[in-house]
Amino acid sequence: MRRPVQRSVELRLDVHDRVDHLPGQHYVVRLTAEDGYTAQRSYSVASAPGDPLVELFVARLDDGEVSLHLADVVEPGDELEVRGPIGGWFVWDGAGPALLVAGGYGVVPFVSMLRHARATGRADLLRIAVSARTLAELPYADELADAGALLALTREPRGIRPPGRLTAMDLVPLWEPEQTVYVCGSASFADAATELLISSGTPASAIRVERFGPSA
Repeated sequence: MRRPVQRSVELRLDVHDRVDHLPGQHYVVRLTAEDGYTAQRSYSVASAPGDPLVELFVARLDDGEVSLHLADVVEPGDELEVRGPIGGWFVWDGAGPALLVAGGYGVVPFVSMLRHARATGRADLLRIAVSARTLAELPYADELADAGALLALTREPRGIRPPGRLTAMDLVPLWEPEQTVYVCGSASFADAATELLISSGTPASAIRVERFGPSA
């Protein structure tokens, strides 16, 4: 385990009897207290299917029962109860072109897609656009930048690009008619990005969306 950005932890799990995941799938981590109380949370997989370990990125939330335990208590060698891989809609099969649009921690499933594409020699199939507050707060920032991802930072400039959100001018050059478009981020980001894509001419039928937020 390591802490790649502030208030986060990256876990590498050795899952017994593991079934290889598809890029975009997630695992559920479940915690059980001594009194029987349980809490669980879903986390997207960042590792490629060919990775012998399952990599999860966990953002530490002040009111997050599971994330606080994973970030502050769990140590290397501890055992966790996990279930997965889960999900069949928000997955990339590695065969067709895709546009990946992420907000902040929404990049995690796209890192799995990128790593799979690189492992299979098909990185050319992916185009990536990411919105984040700052580079220091963006997980896997160096890996995404090395892949040529468009990084829009809202709180600081990047090169000659001033601070600002993703715009239609950013996304239109990345779009091709045969692409599947994946959008991942907070509910507000996902809604705004989807509206931006549709208003720019992307058909709604080509867009797959995954939102994250507090568990009920």
